[in-house]
Amino acid sequence: MRIHRLDLGHFVRSAAEAGTGHPRVEPVLAYLVRHSEGLLLFDTGLGAGDPEAEARYRPRRKGLAEALGARGVAPDDIDAVVNCHLHFDHCGGNPLLAGRPVLVQRTELAAARAGGHTIDALVDFPGARYEELDGEADVWPGVRVVPTPGHTAGHQSLVVSGPDGVVVLAGQAYDFASQYASDELARAAGHREIPVPRWLDRIASFGPRRVLFAHDRSVWEGDAPAPR
Repeated sequence: MRIHRLDLGHFVRSAAEAGTGHPRVEPVLAYLVRHSEGLLLFDTGLGAGDPEAEARYRPRRKGLAEALGARGVAPDDIDAVVNCHLHFDHCGGNPLLAGRPVLVQRTELAAARAGGHTIDALVDFPGARYEELDGEADVWPGVRVVPTPGHTAGHQSLVVSGPDGVVVLAGQAYDFASQYASDELARAAGHREIPVPRWLDRIASFGPRRVLFAHDRSVWEGDAPAPR
């Protein structure tokens, strides 16, 4: 079992959205999971086709096929896709993977199909094949989808358990590793006066050694020992 990070470009978040008084550049990261059952892709990069989104976020894309190729993988080699959610910067490469099962929370797919959630052409493209989930689900042995709502109601993360411990692919459950670290510390220390997502207890129950994010190259590292 191995996890490879894929750099699929970046976009610019406005000062108003960033809440910092100035714009912020954010990477768009996906993750390739090599497993004995096959190859899984967690998120697929920036989609195109919406002039408003182009003007608002000024995305600069790196091709999914090229990023996979750098890892010795072709799009046709991918066996399954998990999107943390269906905003255009997370599901943009899905049409390139037509016919592969895309695992998504039922509530997230419904929101995407209702309009105003993402770029419509990235949802029901020719060959789209969804496996709708209602809560947690095992994908393969040691690979589990866990709902982590907040950024969207149907947001989900992927928990990958391998010989070197547990890695959580958290998508945009948090924008930054430092935000996750702060809330996880508050949770672990029992500071109940500080509101944190209810699902943090569930993620902590897996004893993750590392948590990876979609818009931050920084990584949260825990104290859980690696299995012998």
